[in-house]
Amino acid sequence: MEIMEQAVKTKEKVYFVSDAHLDLVKEQQEREDKLMRFFKIVKSDGGYLYIVGDLFDFWFEYKYTIPAGYFRVLSALYDLAQSGIKIFYIPGNHDFWMKDYLKRQIGIELTGDRFEINHFGKKILITHGDGIRVDDRGYRFIKKIFRNRFCIWLFSQLPVNMAYRLAMSTSNVSRSHTSSREMKDSTDYIEFAKRESESGFDAVVMGHVHIPEIEEAGPGLYVNCGDFIEHYSYVVLDENGFRLKNLR
Repeated sequence: MEIMEQAVKTKEKVYFVSDAHLDLVKEQQEREDKLMRFFKIVKSDGGYLYIVGDLFDFWFEYKYTIPAGYFRVLSALYDLAQSGIKIFYIPGNHDFWMKDYLKRQIGIELTGDRFEINHFGKKILITHGDGIRVDDRGYRFIKKIFRNRFCIWLFSQLPVNMAYRLAMSTSNVSRSHTSSREMKDSTDYIEFAKRESESGFDAVVMGHVHIPEIEEAGPGLYVNCGDFIEHYSYVVLDENGFRLKNLR
């Protein structure tokens, strides 16, 4: 996978958030309200916001259509970008079918699956985390199919409403798997972070498993943002290091 690099030096705080899984169908007023509060915090003292995948439960861009239902959050992100916050979006396993809408209309930089950054003297790898579990062989195979250009083209030929209904039902199955008891074990993710830290990273920031956590991983750190469904958690980095916070 291509690794994108962004080296930055700033005294402004750096924020990381993942796994809000905003739904196209279900009522999610509380989740959106708390995201609005979080965005205000970022705007007040932040310089950078990294969305570590699965902000949306589903995303697909047709030529003239994007998913309805995300207007409030997209407007808030646009406001953040206009205020000078640099926003980067690392794809997750629910929102990897992004093209250029977020960049053109909102000012969000879309990255690859692995994204390297430098803040406060720390070399950091950001990746969503899907497919890292040792026993996720089946998912890794399906991931290749879903990201195949021909399969994406086939999906784009479906009528919009039919395609979105199909996608949402698939997303629900995927989210149920992520929420299973087996997925709560962080061992494979910490081992992944340990291998990356031994290659030179000071920290590996992830999402996917919905468990907010900061743990030592060899010479570096394993940092998981948690989620904005149950924990309403996020990570902030400043000159004092990484900290987990949540909104209640």
